[in-house]
Amino acid sequence: MKILVTGGAGFIGSNFILYWVKNYPQDQIINFDKLTYAGNLENLKDIEKNPSYSFVKGDICNVSEVDIAMRGVDWVVHFAAESHVDRSIMEPAAFVMTNVVGTQVLLDASLKNNIKRFHHVSTDEVFGQLLLDSDQKFNESTPYNPRSPYSASKAGSDHLVRSYHYTFGLPITITNCSNNFGPYQFPEKIIPLAITNLIEGKRIPIYGDGLHVRDWLYVEDHCSAIDLVLSKGKVGETYCVGGMSEDINNLEVAKKIVRILGKSEDMIEFVKDRPGHDRRYAVEWSKIKKELGWEPLHSFDQWLEETISWYKKNENWWRKVKSGEYKKYYEQQYK
Repeated sequence: MKILVTGGAGFIGSNFILYWVKNYPQDQIINFDKLTYAGNLENLKDIEKNPSYSFVKGDICNVSEVDIAMRGVDWVVHFAAESHVDRSIMEPAAFVMTNVVGTQVLLDASLKNNIKRFHHVSTDEVFGQLLLDSDQKFNESTPYNPRSPYSASKAGSDHLVRSYHYTFGLPITITNCSNNFGPYQFPEKIIPLAITNLIEGKRIPIYGDGLHVRDWLYVEDHCSAIDLVLSKGKVGETYCVGGMSEDINNLEVAKKIVRILGKSEDMIEFVKDRPGHDRRYAVEWSKIKKELGWEPLHSFDQWLEETISWYKKNENWWRKVKSGEYKKYYEQQYK
């Protein structure tokens, strides 16, 4: 099996490649990544000389680069995306280009190269928001209602992927996952930002009242879900993938990290809320459990501690990441 992984130098993509090489050493993995600010080949240093792994620097919006990379490939697993909501508010056009146009370029190339499976990795944010006092959860039948340029661009890519299945017969599957956490996550997301800030002696910025709720999924559980969808999932189907957390708001997450690192809650500071900030996400994952036998194995509290331990042991990795362009962005966003 030869698999093209787009965005394989990013957080989830690199974890997926490490997972796949470990579990399926006989397969060939091609990592196709543009290496934007969030792409980091250091994530894959442990396998860079592995004969089953190769890296191709390329842009998913570039038709010729994509076509060349896809020749002889059996499956495409599509992670590549602009993914940070704050950045999408600052520069929406980049999100439309990468997430919508880039996906369309990949779909055309998949048809041309007779790809046997195109798996599209998406987000629960395409469904909009839930009320804080509600017990509702997103599922595969939830209507789309994106509320940020990021989620709107991902919604557009979801619709494109389905259209290529219905119109052209491209064998596709889609997963809509909840918020991931774990090793190698770029420190603009709340969990690695909070961990690394506290280690540096800086405060944790929390938007608004801090009561925004997210459903947390450990990244390895996400990888195992994609694995099952690829091997057992029904072509043309969508599967929602959620974690083991139950309505944990951002302030609670920050307080947990503060306690684990032995810091004071005075290190938490509230900053002006971002526009259109969704109040609550929650994912109901009974379909993937019933049909494919998947369920998350990593509890939030235990694996939050494991994640904090990883960032403490890998200061060299994130200190490099938190320099240069990211520092300028951080100062602009949280000034």
